[in-house]
Amino acid sequence: MIITKQKNINQLIDSIGVGPVFIIGCSECATICKTGGEKEILKMKSILNDKGIEVSGWAILEPACHLLNAKRILRNYKNDINKAKNILVFACGNGIQTLSEIFKEIDIIPGTDTLFLGEIKHSYEFEKRCEMCGFCIIDLYEGFCPISRCPKYMLNGPCGGSTDGKCEVNKDMPCIWNNIFNRLKEKGQINKLREIQIPKDWSKSNEWRRLI
Repeated sequence: MIITKQKNINQLIDSIGVGPVFIIGCSECATICKTGGEKEILKMKSILNDKGIEVSGWAILEPACHLLNAKRILRNYKNDINKAKNILVFACGNGIQTLSEIFKEIDIIPGTDTLFLGEIKHSYEFEKRCEMCGFCIIDLYEGFCPISRCPKYMLNGPCGGSTDGKCEVNKDMPCIWNNIFNRLKEKGQINKLREIQIPKDWSKSNEWRRLI
């Protein structure tokens, strides 16, 4: 899922101005992250009203990044949207851009920062697991991804700076190569580390492709 976090409320208030504002959330990733579900949208509506900012209405899209579905849902809110000077969107970057494509003559304000594609570990705790690089190589690393989980993108063993299984760059983060080594050790396959992996072929990445 795509992990997001809400922007600072004071920053949002500055961006909104006097309003009115229409608020949009997302039924999928932002709801799970608790950054843009119905509960969060209603809380934001209450905060803005308390600040004297009029909220003309709100909607939850299913999901925000589905262009045709978003258009269909938002037809039901046409009058409320027409009253607004801007639209505050609590969704991932893709969802926010979808709304920008739909509403060309009204300001779109992102209510969230998009962080990464990750895994839910606990409530309010998410871990980055994937760079969406377009060419998966985790089969070479016992199911772990050194591209998304090693700050140095090391493909042939740890950098030598890790200590007690922790990353040199971030002491709170496990060294993913420690995990890879332990998994191989458990399977009696440490000799696999003798196989030198060639540099990753980034030409296969979808990063700069616009359509697939």
